[in-house]
This record gives sequence, structure tokens and C-alpha cells, in this order.
Amino acid sequence: MATYVKHQQFVEDLAFGVHDFTNVAGAALTYWLTNDAPNVATWEVLANVTNSVTANIDDLTSAAFTTSAHTTGTYLLLLPDHVMTATGAVADFRYVGIYNDTPASPADPLICHWDYGSTVTGMAAPDTFTVDYTTSTFTIA
Repeated sequence: MATYVKHQQFVEDLAFGVHDFTNVAGAALTYWLTNDAPNVATWEVLANVTNSVTANIDDLTSAAFTTSAHTTGTYLLLLPDHVMTATGAVADFRYVGIYNDTPASPADPLICHWDYGSTVTGMAAPDTFTVDYTTSTFTIA
């Protein structure tokens, strides 16, 4: 099972209104993949992601949120499972993250990533990789 890791800048971005999760249907959360260990302190926007794996993947954009609400002070953002299909050779990756493609400033702020614990061997068409959100995408307590 993958381990959830929050990027530090995300907390400040929330406080300053960079992310608006009130528009459940209109948010543009997008995936990034890499085999390089993310630096949660300095990776603040997509441009900071090194060796991003994006070539030959059919769809890196998440569907609309399933849930965006709080219960007794703990916020939950739930995304539906997402299947990525290779359209050609896809490089190895270990980390799968999401960023918000909606804000103009800062552009493409990172939110979090999941560490799969070991390298996911590259894919070839028509291999698939599923980002599986068993119970939650992330919570803020």
C-alpha cells in the first residue's frame, strides 16, 4: 500500500486561499509521477518535480472529487480511483502526486504524493496503473 505524504507548502497555500476545494465539479487536480524522492520542504510547484514521468500516459487529470467536506473538524478530500493507460513506453516511477492545475499564482501548486515503497516498472501500451483511493485521498486534521 502506498504511503501518503503532504507537501509542506500546501498548508500555507490553504491559509492564503490558493486552493479552492468548494467547487467539487470544477477543480482541476492533476497527477505527476517521478522516480526521484520528492523533497516535501522545497518542492512547492510542479516545476520543482524532477524527472517527471508524463510521456505516453493517456490521462493525468483526476475526475471531480467524490467528497470535499469535514466531519468533527477533520477535512476529507476523496477522489475516485484513477486508471492511467500507457499509450507507449512509460518510464519507471515510485512516487505519484497531485497538484492543483487551477491557480495562476502560484502556478501548479503541489498538494501531496504517495510513496509506493519501490519502483513501479515502466509500462508499455496498453498497460494500466490504478491510483487506488481505498478510503481517502487526504485528510487535514
